[in-house]
Amino acid sequence: MSRTVIRGGLVVTAAEETPADVLIEDGKVAALAAPGGEWSQGWTADRTIDATGRYVIPGGVDGHTHMEMPFGGTFASDTFETGTRAAAWGGTTTIVDFAVQTVGHALREGLDAWHLKAHGNCAIDYGFHMILSDVNESTLKEMDLLVGEGVTSFKLFMAYPGVFYSDDGQILRAMQRASGNGGLIMMHAENGIAIDVLVEQALAEGRTDPRYHGEVRKALLESEATHRAIQLARVAGAPLYVVHVSAQEAVAELTRARDLGLDVFGETCPQYLFLSTDNLAEPDFEGAKYVCSTPLRPVEHQAALWRGLRTNDLQVVSTDHCPFCFTGQKELGRGDFSKIPNGMPGVEHRMDLLHQAVVDGHISRRRWIEIACATPARMFGLYPRKGTIAPGADADIVVYDPRARQTLSAGTHHMNVDYSAYEGKQITGQVETVLSRGVPVIDQREYTGRAGHGQFLIRDTCQYLG
Repeated sequence: MSRTVIRGGLVVTAAEETPADVLIEDGKVAALAAPGGEWSQGWTADRTIDATGRYVIPGGVDGHTHMEMPFGGTFASDTFETGTRAAAWGGTTTIVDFAVQTVGHALREGLDAWHLKAHGNCAIDYGFHMILSDVNESTLKEMDLLVGEGVTSFKLFMAYPGVFYSDDGQILRAMQRASGNGGLIMMHAENGIAIDVLVEQALAEGRTDPRYHGEVRKALLESEATHRAIQLARVAGAPLYVVHVSAQEAVAELTRARDLGLDVFGETCPQYLFLSTDNLAEPDFEGAKYVCSTPLRPVEHQAALWRGLRTNDLQVVSTDHCPFCFTGQKELGRGDFSKIPNGMPGVEHRMDLLHQAVVDGHISRRRWIEIACATPARMFGLYPRKGTIAPGADADIVVYDPRARQTLSAGTHHMNVDYSAYEGKQITGQVETVLSRGVPVIDQREYTGRAGHGQFLIRDTCQYLG
């Protein structure tokens, strides 16, 4: 039996923060005890970690990543190996990535392809959502089978006609199926049909720079689609999780639905909390680095997002990590913003940026852990195995130095991408040591993990309803 003791830290979970020693046995949390008490002093261990002056927090759960994602004739630059290693550096110990169904093919083919990409390559534990690109009678039946295998969430797109887009009838059918099998529908809520018209018009008028990506993907078209998705979910009697919410108008739609007592949930991402259309407008095509969908919004939208996180009208912060290098990938859209691959790097910096939000007074320490660890674990059927520090939970634990200073930069990050969306940003707080199921992956700011340590997670259905 392998045993580790973490002594002297402040244990912070979504439920409480308390000074405690933590005993780990065979990859699980075995006990918590008052620091220095008679009981904990009697613990023997193979390894002791001194967490004096540190936070001891659950490993982060990032419920929205796209490793090796195909998009616009290229692929996201992080593999499951590089991306999960970078996640670990940032204190994230679980990702839920998106397996992609190709139109005309079975869900099973897409899921099998993603298992092949990930198996034996991940430094941390991982699960899959399933992207539904082609809703038909056959794929609806497959949804039931996937839920039984622990792939319990399904993403649909109201955007990207001709690629991932589903019409309202297909969306309703998928929602009805999910209402019966316990699956959770995740929605990319933008009116893609209308956006395509605006893209065509902008390009015809010579508006080709990256900033126009944000201008054509209007906030009203995000809120309209969010409203429509909510109403379809009401008709189907299904819960709904809206991904990457960026606009104050969309937050208002979610708030209205939740005030009615509906099982409607919202996720936002660090880029919408810390970046804006000012970045999209950076000269010399630099704005291409910030092209993602939903797009960055004017800075005044940030207040509504922070408020939604405080009031629980937004429940989760994930990254939508989908990196493309500036050189050779983002550059595909020079002269035509619609050809810029959509996506940004972020899996390494989510926990740190949200700690900075604690420092800045936007959220509390417990809320930091709630939106980054506990709620995503509940939302995607992983709690209490993941997302908390309690007896019986996996020992996915981060020792976090709340006073360390760091400067975010492409020169020091570990994501496989040639730029940082937060270049030069100074952060207070830094990951020091990371355990994944009790095994050190980051040890005193040195990487000690390995590809293949990460295990595929068979997930339960959503545990956050009602």
